[in-house]
Amino acid sequence: MLPPRAYTFIGLNGIRILSIIALTLVFASNIVTLVHDIQAVNRFVAAGKVSSSDNSTDATTTANSTLTDLLDVDYISGSTVPNQPAGAFWAVLNRLLIIGQTIVLILSEFGWPAAFFNRFFPVLGKDFGLGALGLMQCLIGAAVLSHRVDTFTLVAAFFLFSVGCLNILVGLIWRESAKGKRSVTSWREHAKAALPTHVAGVDVRPIVSHVNPPAFVSNMFGGHDEKEKADMGPKSGLGFGRQGEKAAALKGYLISKPIESLPRYAAKPTPTGNSGTTEYSSSPTAA
Repeated sequence: MLPPRAYTFIGLNGIRILSIIALTLVFASNIVTLVHDIQAVNRFVAAGKVSSSDNSTDATTTANSTLTDLLDVDYISGSTVPNQPAGAFWAVLNRLLIIGQTIVLILSEFGWPAAFFNRFFPVLGKDFGLGALGLMQCLIGAAVLSHRVDTFTLVAAFFLFSVGCLNILVGLIWRESAKGKRSVTSWREHAKAALPTHVAGVDVRPIVSHVNPPAFVSNMFGGHDEKEKADMGPKSGLGFGRQGEKAAALKGYLISKPIESLPRYAAKPTPTGNSGTTEYSSSPTAA
């Protein structure tokens, strides 16, 4: 039996996989649609050149009138390009923007590069939930579904729109913690931190708390309290000189002098003669 957090982790990562699949399908279908649109525009332009270069005989006049009727349409036949000034340019630009957006969203689903998204696209970074991602997916799906496209592009766009609605729902439920709950690295860190605190009824938690250190540690490294700071005045640092010794003596702190000692290789004093003078003999380890 898995803990509830494991089911949440599996479910959110399942939605992530569906999102990546849907974005990949839309990426591929838009490339196919872009190729078909360019081919249709080329045929349309070629037909227009033929109609303008034909002679004005009876047969050619009838053919030209039929061709003119075919050219006088709102959309170019077999494409999603509108028959208007710069219609081909805007149609191609629309497909390129959709392709670029799908690439960015796929990278955000993989979480790479995280520093790039956290700095330049915060809504797709780790500090935001999945609501913004789902909204972008719905916008891309609606932009594709608003045109007459082939079956493959239609199914891919509808699938992406459905996944976008699911991501919006997940974002409303878990909000900014959704990406943290589905993150593999955070799951590993949580598993490492899950150590037992009781063994056979005995508390095995550490005695020293890292959050609240003991009083003597905080006094040693945290400085003086507010009353001592007020007594010391603006110049709180007195150094290691005479003034510092006086201030320490007033507060009850005594500084003891270190015991005088000689190095190991120094000569040992030996009294000689009746005068009580001391001579120093050389140590065997002296240089």
